[in-house]
Amino acid sequence: MFRLETEVDRARRDLLRTRLRETNTAASPVLRALRGTPGERELPLHVWALDDTDALAGGLVGHTWTTWLHVTYLWVDARHRGAGLGSQLLATAERIAKRERGCASVRLETWDFQAPDFYEKQGYDVVCVIPDYPPGITEYTLTKRLS
Repeated sequence: MFRLETEVDRARRDLLRTRLRETNTAASPVLRALRGTPGERELPLHVWALDDTDALAGGLVGHTWTTWLHVTYLWVDARHRGAGLGSQLLATAERIAKRERGCASVRLETWDFQAPDFYEKQGYDVVCVIPDYPPGITEYTLTKRLS
């Protein structure tokens, strides 16, 4: 017999995360070898574009983990779109991830009304399509091998 609860509980969340990590480490030789190495930790990677008044013109927020860069956010102010700033932000993050952090691949998610075509033009491949996530919108997961 079990009692199920639904309240938010940070201590239990952390315990669950620890136990899942222990289970995954025991089951995966790859994760086991990763434990205790610098690649084990997620490291933030941010790239900012500031205009001549130091206002935010665009930016990229992501992190690196093992040999992957994960782009979480990429945004360019409407006044600066179409000038290549998004491509510059992405290329800078990819270069840092590859040269300074040893990354071989990148992953990101985007919605159908955002930028899937932009990412494909940058060499990304669609690896997952989730229709109706959220309802009425399609989410794409894209990856790229860094050469």
